[in-house]
Amino acid sequence: CNFHLPGSSTCVFCRKNDDCPNKYGEKKTKEKWNLTVHYYCLLMSSGIWQRGKEEEGVYGFLIEDIRKEVNRASKLKCCVCKKNGASIGCVAPRCKRSYHFPCGLQRECIFQFTGNFASFCWNHRPVQIITSNNYRESLPCTICLEFIEPIPSYNILRSPCCKNAWFHRDCLQVQAINAGVFFFRCTICSNSDIFQKEMLRMGIHIPEKDASWELEENAYQELLQHHERCDVRRCRCKEGRDYNAPDSKWEIKRCQCCGSSGTHLACSSLRSWEQNWECLECRGIIYNSGEFQKAKKHVLPNSNNVGITDCLLEESSPKLPRQSPGSQSKDLLRQGSKFRRNVSTLLIELGFQIKKKTKRLYINKANIWTSALDAFRNRNFNPSYAIEVAYVIENDNFGSEHPGSKQEFLSLLMQHLENSSLFEGSLSKNLSLNSQALKENLYYEAGKMLAISLVHGGPSPGFFSKTLFNCLVYGPENTQPILDDVSDFDVAQIIIRINTATTVADLKSVINECYNYLELIGCLRLITTLSDKYMLVKDILVYHVIQRVQAPFESFKQGLKTLGVLEKIQAYPEAFCSILCHKPESLSAKILSDLFTVHTLPDVKALGFWNSYLQAVEDGTSTTTMEDILIFATGCSSIPPAGFKPTPSIECLHVDFPVGNKCNNCLAIPVTNTYKEFQENMDFTIRNTLKLEKEDSSHYIGH
Repeated sequence: CNFHLPGSSTCVFCRKNDDCPNKYGEKKTKEKWNLTVHYYCLLMSSGIWQRGKEEEGVYGFLIEDIRKEVNRASKLKCCVCKKNGASIGCVAPRCKRSYHFPCGLQRECIFQFTGNFASFCWNHRPVQIITSNNYRESLPCTICLEFIEPIPSYNILRSPCCKNAWFHRDCLQVQAINAGVFFFRCTICSNSDIFQKEMLRMGIHIPEKDASWELEENAYQELLQHHERCDVRRCRCKEGRDYNAPDSKWEIKRCQCCGSSGTHLACSSLRSWEQNWECLECRGIIYNSGEFQKAKKHVLPNSNNVGITDCLLEESSPKLPRQSPGSQSKDLLRQGSKFRRNVSTLLIELGFQIKKKTKRLYINKANIWTSALDAFRNRNFNPSYAIEVAYVIENDNFGSEHPGSKQEFLSLLMQHLENSSLFEGSLSKNLSLNSQALKENLYYEAGKMLAISLVHGGPSPGFFSKTLFNCLVYGPENTQPILDDVSDFDVAQIIIRINTATTVADLKSVINECYNYLELIGCLRLITTLSDKYMLVKDILVYHVIQRVQAPFESFKQGLKTLGVLEKIQAYPEAFCSILCHKPESLSAKILSDLFTVHTLPDVKALGFWNSYLQAVEDGTSTTTMEDILIFATGCSSIPPAGFKPTPSIECLHVDFPVGNKCNNCLAIPVTNTYKEFQENMDFTIRNTLKLEKEDSSHYIGH
């Protein structure tokens, strides 16, 4: 079944020997079969499915199937060049046009590299529709900067998320190939989801690969080097401008705006590292900026309308301390569109620090905390190394191990951390005061684990209280706790009794009853009017929630500085609040359907069963949940903020029951005769697998 076609370097589909990856995809030659194909010619052919694994045949297309498709196409005449071998057909109903891939490009057909890999001829191709066109002059392509007419056409495309972003099709295609699915996004606003969907619809191929610059060893290593030099006019440090002593007055603080200038804390009279500082050049830009000139004053609430009790007991928000004009402008800038960044993008940027070198962690799932602590405290561990997980069994004399899922490990670790004695509270948690944990430096380790988890693709923590978050971002001195932050029942009752006192006599009576406690925490105050109760409540809240846990907080904060996470949180609080203080959105059938890509499709019916199953789970007619399915396939109950790597996928196998491969985020679904059998097998396997895993964990805890 060899291919007897003239010239082994000629594509068996389009009969061209051009080697142009950007236009036709990679050119692949199989000498054993005397076969050469362009990847796109093969991928877009209408009568062939990818039935093999990626390493089988050519890109998973079996040699036998390619031969059958070539034979089928040999009977079809191309409507462009009038030669036989037209393997691609327009999918529009009643359209009978067939063409070679290069001929389709020549006539401006559109090929969609997603879903069923549909192709549309020049009469039926999708178009971009703009309701009104206010562009009278040419605009630059935002990639090559050459001027173009801002009218949507085959060769000119518009961004779906930024109305003034226009591109050449060729520029977009080259950028998509270089950036890959993880980094291809709108050049103006950095949106990836909406932008990629539209570009796929319009025929841009976005390969599932790392960006080309990611494949270069240490390509951007110099970007990871922080500026560490004092640049002020008069440096007071006797050790010199390059001297940097962390946690002292000679620690170097970088400019909050540009990051390329620095100062010793003492040289600029900074009391702490958390204070804002801008270099002279940036300060000049801020003072002269239009935004600074137009800055509106903060309107303070009318004290007659808003009682201090309402603020303390209902809403947690940072104070607005007096600031220098420069720092006020910086806050305004942070509220602007420049600083409203997607948290996924921010985490991916932090991920640039991760090196190619890999560190294997040996983790006992039955004792996730201890084994993680040992691994992270190992002197050979470096948080910037890529993490590889191997699961081991405690007291296993054979020393057996098996590959583990990094994201499952991080997910289990975050679950343990949330429920640990280091935090207190029900849903929104604050730091607790645990003297033993403080002695063992566990608060630092907890902050370090959170930072590592976020950068290495772990889940959203989602359990921080707004008060804890505001302390990290704005400082404890600028944060006011609320009653919900108090998990100690007795202390909460004292606060409620003080707050509900209706007369001065009642208030003094409560204070007398709680005299020893108030004296112990230093909150005794002279009571002359009933309104004094508000300041007393405020003092108790500040002591119990903030001052009492000052040592754990400082230790936890130091741990969060790992890999620059705390600095990123402070720079983009709005973005990080969504994952630190809020749980991820509930999964739906559509979210899971879009999340899992289908690489092989030997049975179209199985895919239909899969979509019906997702709908049944969403409707509650199945015994499993969306989260169960995701845990079974990936080990995670939610989609990590930085996304899954690799992307979750589905394959259809001739097996009776589904198989979840958490290391590759792959779910193998069974090929069955009926949907009823499909659902029963899926429900039974997923439910019982997760039940066994839970029982194993409970068994360890019980002992």
